[in-house]
Amino acid sequence: MKLGVSIVGDLVRLMDAEVKAGQNAVTTAMRDAGTGLKSAWRAQITGAGLGARLARTIRSEQFPKGKPSLSAAALVWSKAPVIVGAHDTGPLIRSKDGFWLAIPLPAAGKSLRGGRITPGEWERRTGLRLRFVYRRTGPSLLVAEGRLNTKGRAVASRSKTGRGVVTAPIFLLVPQVKLPKRLDLAKDADRVLDSVPGLIVATWVDAKL
Repeated sequence: MKLGVSIVGDLVRLMDAEVKAGQNAVTTAMRDAGTGLKSAWRAQITGAGLGARLARTIRSEQFPKGKPSLSAAALVWSKAPVIVGAHDTGPLIRSKDGFWLAIPLPAAGKSLRGGRITPGEWERRTGLRLRFVYRRTGPSLLVAEGRLNTKGRAVASRSKTGRGVVTAPIFLLVPQVKLPKRLDLAKDADRVLDSVPGLIVATWVDAKL
């Protein structure tokens, strides 16, 4: 018995077509994986009650740009990595100076620069002096003598008789704060990573059909 093998068609052309199909399959799969992970992380953030603004800091990008490649990759990241990372890990936060953490209470109001107001900024803005109150059975306080406006914020009193003046707690003082873990970004990342081989095969097969 004599067996023979013959190649039908141009071998070089066939191999070139197969390589291009693979490049397109890998590139498409990585694009879909990156977009899917971005959507999953954004959904986690909004689902945890952290707001759409923080969710929109999650971005995705594909490499190389503008052309298919067997080495295509997707990068998913946050433009606010410190905030997102803190909610993902639940760190223990201590004062960088080794003293107290000042947690603003409702009477403190908000910072004009965004974020939490500091004791120094509060004193400069209101013209009032903060006074330390030590408590054995709970967090110590920074308080001030003034009046509460209609929004519940402590402000300087203009009364000459002292009418309406109260001692208002402005800041809680604690040695450290344990931030609760509200996100699990690794769970979604692992799920998407596991799906990549299947995405590549599915796209490659569909391209041939």
